[in-house]
Amino acid sequence: MKLWISKNSEVPIQEQLSTQLILGIVSADLAGGERLPSTTQLARRFQIHANTVRSAYRDLVHRGWVDWRAGSGFYVRSLTLQEKMETSLDLDQLISTFLDIAKSRGHGLSEIQARISRWFSMQKPDHIVVIEPDPELREILAGEIEERISLPVAHISLKEAADPKNLFGGFCVALYDHVEEVRAALPAEVRCLMLRSRSIAKSLAGQSKPSPDTVITVVSRWPDFLHWARTTLIAVGLDPNVLDLRDAREDGWDRGLTHRSFIVADSLAARSLPDSCRPRIFKVISDESLEELQGALRG
Repeated sequence: MKLWISKNSEVPIQEQLSTQLILGIVSADLAGGERLPSTTQLARRFQIHANTVRSAYRDLVHRGWVDWRAGSGFYVRSLTLQEKMETSLDLDQLISTFLDIAKSRGHGLSEIQARISRWFSMQKPDHIVVIEPDPELREILAGEIEERISLPVAHISLKEAADPKNLFGGFCVALYDHVEEVRAALPAEVRCLMLRSRSIAKSLAGQSKPSPDTVITVVSRWPDFLHWARTTLIAVGLDPNVLDLRDAREDGWDRGLTHRSFIVADSLAARSLPDSCRPRIFKVISDESLEELQGALRG
């Protein structure tokens, strides 16, 4: 990690070092377990007193950012999730110190803001944002993406998509069904990958048709899934009387499912089924679109 030291600044050198090292840790420039340069190395590099470096390191130890290992040196501490939440309280202090250092070097606020905006624009997204009007479908889409993508997935409505703070740092995706609505809701500069739905014909290909007297149970929290399933199954020649539609939002929706041999469910509802059930899972997003999303995130 590169460090800068201004000896003519009103900000003490120890504080400059501490702040930059903390910024390096929270931005992952310094990884958990990484050994920091020795106090002698930093002192020689910047021609400052070794005690100044040592004081900065000890301050970081006291604040929980760094560990001291006797005979070995100072190491970046590997923080747990709870510790990360607690240390995030230092963010305002970090930003304040950063601004003080930048201004002491003659940089104006407009220049600092422009440079920060540029750096933000260069960052890769740290989560996926699913934009979908239907709240039940939003959860299904988010669940399917989570199975294929390691990044966290958030899901928002069209109204929420109009607020830039709900999009910051995220990679936006939505179904082609709402392409015009989504583009109208999003700020002009925000990119959104439109996802294709899975082909019904491909989903049914290779599936064996159940016997005429087999009860077919369809489970979902999304009403349109239940309607779509009923319409499609009737269209392929099944008797409407053998269809058992279960809205997973209702009480008792799972009653008797362990005795059903033919269950169709969306990918999210399938997770709530009893362990003994072996459902036929229908996924909404096509494999091609998920592969396109993976490629876009790599690029």
